[in-house]
Amino acid sequence: MSTYPSAEIPESLFADPDKEERWRARFSAPRVSLPDWARDAPERSLYVSNVSGTWELYAWNRADDSHRQVTDRPNGTFHGTLSADGEHVWWFDDTDGDEFGVWRSEPFDKHDTAPREGLPGTHAGYPAGLELGSSVIALGMSTDDGVTVWISRDGAEPEVIYQHEQDGGLSGMSWDESLLVLSHSEHGDSRHPALRVLRCSDGSRLAEKWDGSGLGLAALDFAPVSGDTRLLVSHERRGREELLIWDVATDTETELDLGLPGEVSADWYSDGSALLIAHTHQARTTLYRYEIATGSLTQLPTSKGTVGAASVRPDGAVEYTWSSAAVPGRVRVLPPEGEDGVLLTPGGIRAPESQPVEDVFVPVPYGPNDTVHALVARPEEAGSEPLPTVFSLHGGPHAADEDRFSSYRAAWLEAGFAVVEVNYRGSTGYGSAWRDAIEGRPGLTELEDVARVQDWAVEAGLTTPELSVVAGASWGGYLTLLALGTQPDRWACGVAGVPVADYVSAFADEMEPLRAYDRALFGGAPEEIPEVYRECSPITYVERVRAPVLVLAGDNDPRCPIQQVLNYLDQLGERGVPFEFYRYDAGHGSLVIAETLKQVATEIHFARRAVGQV
Repeated sequence: MSTYPSAEIPESLFADPDKEERWRARFSAPRVSLPDWARDAPERSLYVSNVSGTWELYAWNRADDSHRQVTDRPNGTFHGTLSADGEHVWWFDDTDGDEFGVWRSEPFDKHDTAPREGLPGTHAGYPAGLELGSSVIALGMSTDDGVTVWISRDGAEPEVIYQHEQDGGLSGMSWDESLLVLSHSEHGDSRHPALRVLRCSDGSRLAEKWDGSGLGLAALDFAPVSGDTRLLVSHERRGREELLIWDVATDTETELDLGLPGEVSADWYSDGSALLIAHTHQARTTLYRYEIATGSLTQLPTSKGTVGAASVRPDGAVEYTWSSAAVPGRVRVLPPEGEDGVLLTPGGIRAPESQPVEDVFVPVPYGPNDTVHALVARPEEAGSEPLPTVFSLHGGPHAADEDRFSSYRAAWLEAGFAVVEVNYRGSTGYGSAWRDAIEGRPGLTELEDVARVQDWAVEAGLTTPELSVVAGASWGGYLTLLALGTQPDRWACGVAGVPVADYVSAFADEMEPLRAYDRALFGGAPEEIPEVYRECSPITYVERVRAPVLVLAGDNDPRCPIQQVLNYLDQLGERGVPFEFYRYDAGHGSLVIAETLKQVATEIHFARRAVGQV
């Protein structure tokens, strides 16, 4: 077994105790997610919080404002939901973050019995949807053999209602529990799925919808009214994410042209007469109420920043999470009458504020858009420019950096780095063509955009190549390693968290839903198009890497498996490239705050040494 140079873990980042306390407090300050609630018992809610030092599930009885911690596992728990009647909490039980496991159920109230398997008669897998009704339970699991969806009626043994080798899963159930909607990729492209509606009574097909090659559909939710067969759907027929209402019983649809730039998602108001619209444009979110009958659109009073999640309570109150780059997040509520206020706080200290971000739009000559959008933040105590600068590349790739609070960004700023976040091609929120522009050439395409933004930063005097750090996790970690090999003159060092490093090896070991995703993204499997995988894999360019590299990886990661990381490190070692390795016992990241603090301290300490700060 090979041995690798261990990462240097500092006891503290700063000699100044105030700085040290601030950066740690931003991670460890208690936080809560947007609470979910039981369909038929809305006073019973479930949320995720880090108040114990690990992200776990908490039950909240709004009737008496009592809270209890439901789960308590060494590596944390993030996925859970409530039964329709609110009597039980269901949570997903995997092994040390490997994402492979079973659903378990336990009473909502305090109990003395061990959790039981939620739906005996199903098998373990990666979660692919769960719908809990009063008489119907539907559950989806994905394995290397494909996806399976079961249904249990009135407590009977579950039976398979859908099975296919291509990726897919359960997306929703009608309010009266008569219909299920599935997302599937039987056409072979899991990145642009189709929809199928099945009858719960016998599993027969009621309706199908597919917009064709390169056009995805997403089922958001059925109307929350018994007997109502309208399904809210996200489509991209005009090159961006928009909405339509599909009456699955009559197979008729109505597209909603809201006249908003950017992209939209939505949730129903409880009587089915209106929609809560979440509008994303240029890395920020605004909320609207849309009246279906009249088509009128009314903006709701939220502050400038990002809404992370939002939903409508049965009484019409809108609950949502909000933050900006400068202001830490809150769970807020907009009542039908009255002023916006804070809904839920976990108590304890509040995370210290940070610095705002500014927008930069860098012109590009190659389309599909005219510019690359980047967010730039400067440290409060910045000296004269040029500054040490971290180009922080988001994961996904189908995600985006936004004007939202990030403890990670704030830690780099506290350390004196400017932070540049690039919404490269592949990012969401800038149209379908921008998102899909990386097909057939992933990695290298995004890095062209990163290079353009770095050129802007150098020309503007913000930084220099000798002070530029490239960093990211997951897809961002993959881009980091690829950048070090294909753009060796641009970077002082690289920090790659849970990366894809050897794409062919990663493909062989990763979870099947990601293999399906990669086949769609690359245009086939490695044995079908070996040259494309070779060209887009960081391990191909190891001999060109010159800058120091820090790699962080989890032993149980099903998305970016550990062996392909070790393959890459072996080759770095053979070529004498300076690198450090941080290996930890978890999956694709950690839900334990103390572990997160160690990793972030290690990353920043490594980068400071590389740019001459230490």
